[in-house]
Amino acid sequence: MTRAAEPTGTIEAALTHAARLLRSDPALAAVQALEILSVAPDHPTATLVLARARRALGDTGGALDALRRLAALQPQSATAHCELGLSLGESGRHAAAVAELRHAVALKPGMPDAWRAIGDHLTILGDPAGADAAYAEHLKTSTNDPRLVAAGAALCENCIPAAELLLREHLKRYPTDVAAIRMFAEVAARLGRYQDAENLLARCLELAPSFQGARHNYAIVLHRQNKPAAALQQIETLLRHDSRHPGYRNLQAVVLARIGDYRESIEIYADVLSAHPQQPAIWMSYGHALATAGRENDSVAAYRRCIALAPHFGEAYWSLANLKTFRFSEAEVRTMLDQLETAKLTDEDRFHFDFALGKALEDAGRFERSFGHYAKGNELRRAALDYDAAATSAHVRRSKAVLTKAFFAQRDGMGAPAPDPIFIVGLPRAGSTLIEQILASHSAVEGTMELPDIIALARRLSGKKTSGDASEYPEVLADLGADDLRALGEEYIQRTRIQRKTDKPYFIDKMPNNFLHIGLIRLALPNAKLIDARRHPMACCFSGFKQHFAKGQVYTYSLQDIGWYYRDYVDLMDHVDHVLPGVVHRVHYERMIEDTPGEVARLLDYCGLPFEESCLRFYDNGRAVRTASAQQVRQPIFRQGLAHWRNFEPWLGPLKAALGPALTADETGPHG
Repeated sequence: MTRAAEPTGTIEAALTHAARLLRSDPALAAVQALEILSVAPDHPTATLVLARARRALGDTGGALDALRRLAALQPQSATAHCELGLSLGESGRHAAAVAELRHAVALKPGMPDAWRAIGDHLTILGDPAGADAAYAEHLKTSTNDPRLVAAGAALCENCIPAAELLLREHLKRYPTDVAAIRMFAEVAARLGRYQDAENLLARCLELAPSFQGARHNYAIVLHRQNKPAAALQQIETLLRHDSRHPGYRNLQAVVLARIGDYRESIEIYADVLSAHPQQPAIWMSYGHALATAGRENDSVAAYRRCIALAPHFGEAYWSLANLKTFRFSEAEVRTMLDQLETAKLTDEDRFHFDFALGKALEDAGRFERSFGHYAKGNELRRAALDYDAAATSAHVRRSKAVLTKAFFAQRDGMGAPAPDPIFIVGLPRAGSTLIEQILASHSAVEGTMELPDIIALARRLSGKKTSGDASEYPEVLADLGADDLRALGEEYIQRTRIQRKTDKPYFIDKMPNNFLHIGLIRLALPNAKLIDARRHPMACCFSGFKQHFAKGQVYTYSLQDIGWYYRDYVDLMDHVDHVLPGVVHRVHYERMIEDTPGEVARLLDYCGLPFEESCLRFYDNGRAVRTASAQQVRQPIFRQGLAHWRNFEPWLGPLKAALGPALTADETGPHG
């Protein structure tokens, strides 16, 4: 018995060794396999190792010889037929490859490599529908593919470098693995490389058009890149596949709200919630849309429903506070304080509770405790952000060096001639929403929202792929010719067209951060109007510090950071006033409060608009307003908030120090 078992044990050991050699030394693996076959002719595993080694060495003919014999001897072996199909494909015999591979999956359906290869060959053979069906089967069978399970686990644990390495290596070998492509796109998205994610998902859908999960991801990535028209097109395709899918419909509502179609967005949210009422996050999104549309009571009810379903959901409490006109009860304050004692609370929920409590206690006149919660909320939020104040200062210095009087004079007359945009720039909480509401109450002006399109153009010009890359902007502006500048202006007009719902000749873009890109705006759109919303630096900066912004404005979560940012802002705007005198019209919030009719008249005159009484009754305008001041600008102007920051002055020393000369700078800027 021992003597009979010995060769078998020797063969198995030799096979294990040969299999290990396949990846590192296929030539030696082939030698080992041939030695085994000399002892045990037609041994199936040895034949398979030999065929795989020959394929790895580029000897497709030799691999085919071995595999044809193996398939004949093992007609029920799915592996033999799969390997034969793969080798036939490598020899360019696509139809024969498909036949063998289909034989393999008929014997054993759960073979992801076989299904993927069928899809590849059917694509080459001009059968996109068949390829799509094959890739769909590939997806079903990939869920248990050990090569992807490890990458999936790394993604779940947010170990992005590990997931990226595993997926990159896998896709080098299997570039049409649509499941892996989708996962790789997720890696890119988590790293903020949305263009890469978009390209990967587009390739994924090119291979497998019915891959609905990838299409959903594609729509999300398009939305995140401010491509609403393209995102809606993908969502419509998804809804044709499943018209009641709550995830697709929720995304549709989000995108529609982003382009100002609040009525339809609200209808979709309401319909989704009627079928799926236990979704706290959707109740909160519904509340946001209702608040923006001016339906404050309904938005409060939606936020309260969210809280009832998820009492730990700090963002719902902050959403109530962010209405500005809402007041918490003492019982609600106690509930929020109790939630902060919960050990399992996430940092995100915790800082939302802190911001909400800061507002609640401020309203109650308990300023020291209020500031304590504002400070804690900001500290938590700042810890999760990567903001470099020195980079902002460097951008301002570089902009001043590029944007000289001579620079603009040399480019006079360039750019797109469109006079449509009215840009309102500055810092958040400086009165920009009030200015927007006044102008949008004019019969010739349409209000939109804070549009990200100028920032998107600047980001593209920077040439940066990741946040750590060096930026070519603003210096790259000097390399742009007349055609380039005109094209940029026309692209901006085209990109923002989806936001315009009327045929009014002018529209407002009130993205405050655009002050950093006034040079780009002036070059690309020389006939656009530029309005600088200015407010007392302490009032403006502390108001920003109290605000948790849904996204952007990453400099507001530290008194030092926001003070330095304000100082850089004043520095750059002073420079613009010097090199482009009279181009920017400055509106001081305090002056607008003191002399509303006079300031409104000057504002309209700068814009070339005739005076209209409706601009003084801006609070009667029922348009949607999507900023933190939405509820406030639906009321007449009031003076109470002008010096409210003084209630917190004992704790604002770091802000005063950071502001430096900007704190006492002369506020009498030009009026255009």
